[in-house]
Amino acid sequence: MSKQDTDSGLEFLESPEGLAGELGKVEKTIAKNSNVLMIAGVAIVVLLGGWFGYQWYVSSQDEEAQSALFAPIFAAESDSLNKAIKGTAGNPGLLGVADEFSGTPAANVAHFVAGSVLMKQGKFDEAIEQLKSFSAPDLLVQARAYALLGDAYMEKNDAEEAIGYYEKAVGHKPNKDFTPIYMMKLAVAQEKAKKTKEAIETYNKVIETYPQAPEVVNAKKYKGALESAMGE
Repeated sequence: MSKQDTDSGLEFLESPEGLAGELGKVEKTIAKNSNVLMIAGVAIVVLLGGWFGYQWYVSSQDEEAQSALFAPIFAAESDSLNKAIKGTAGNPGLLGVADEFSGTPAANVAHFVAGSVLMKQGKFDEAIEQLKSFSAPDLLVQARAYALLGDAYMEKNDAEEAIGYYEKAVGHKPNKDFTPIYMMKLAVAQEKAKKTKEAIETYNKVIETYPQAPEVVNAKKYKGALESAMGE
């Protein structure tokens, strides 16, 4: 694995354990693809976007928005990315939902899922625009959005900007399931930005704060390599 790879309703999203269980299969699939920079990112947020959209909007009064959002989210989950973004005859797609229902919960989720899909298409500037339009400060999914923004900036070779978003992901509702992943992303960005001491410190925090996390193995390895390079 490369360095970057390392009972309903809103209450479910507030539970790291529940969310981790729901997304576990997707995590394992992504972990096998060591060439993808955005580990535990794109496919998970697409899946989460579909679940999030369904669970939230079944109880919403905005039936038109619910109906418009269903088809593009289904397309995203089916890997029909262009259909998800641009829609088809009779359906506006994620960008259309975000625009047509601007200011609604449906538009908010459309921004989130659109951002994840655009990331998968390699359209990083457009993804950044969509993800910056998403906001859910009380939900774990917000940390996912921050991490995806960090991933987008890493793909654009802007490690300094990525660091800021990874730090936001790390600081948003810390938990043992996802925070170590964001911390590893942060450390990699710090390395790329030539902030070696900060990267070592971040790896240390993974090791000390989340000793049972799977990421600890790589954190120790990468920390040791940096310390050796510095002659420590």
